[in-house]
Amino acid sequence: MTFVLVHPDNAGGKDDLQKYFNDTARKVKETTDPSQKREILNESFHTMSKALDVLESSQLMSNDERVGIGRYKATLQDKQDELAGSNGFERVQDEQLNAFSDYVVQDMEQAEQYITISLVAALLILILLVLIL
Repeated sequence: MTFVLVHPDNAGGKDDLQKYFNDTARKVKETTDPSQKREILNESFHTMSKALDVLESSQLMSNDERVGIGRYKATLQDKQDELAGSNGFERVQDEQLNAFSDYVVQDMEQAEQYITISLVAALLILILLVLIL
């Protein structure tokens, strides 16, 4: 899901975050039950949100990084809302969940041009994801 957000010279952290969302998309496609697909996507969004909340409250983040994290969280929330059909979004249809998982990955990759998180922040997100999972 959604984009990631590091400077171009910090591709290692970016690649790891993209892998997280690619793994989610892969799991969705391997599952046949739409309710399980939704649960996989929802859990992935929720886990990333928790990691971002912890990171955002960290004293290690600069104000610019907090702004980037806030934008990232807003984009992630939009994806959650779209999946659920809340806050003005139309609910993703069951037969579109595989395509939606791909869309989330692509959208997150494209967002990197608008949202920046340092390599340190990207690595902290990954560490938090590992601890949360």
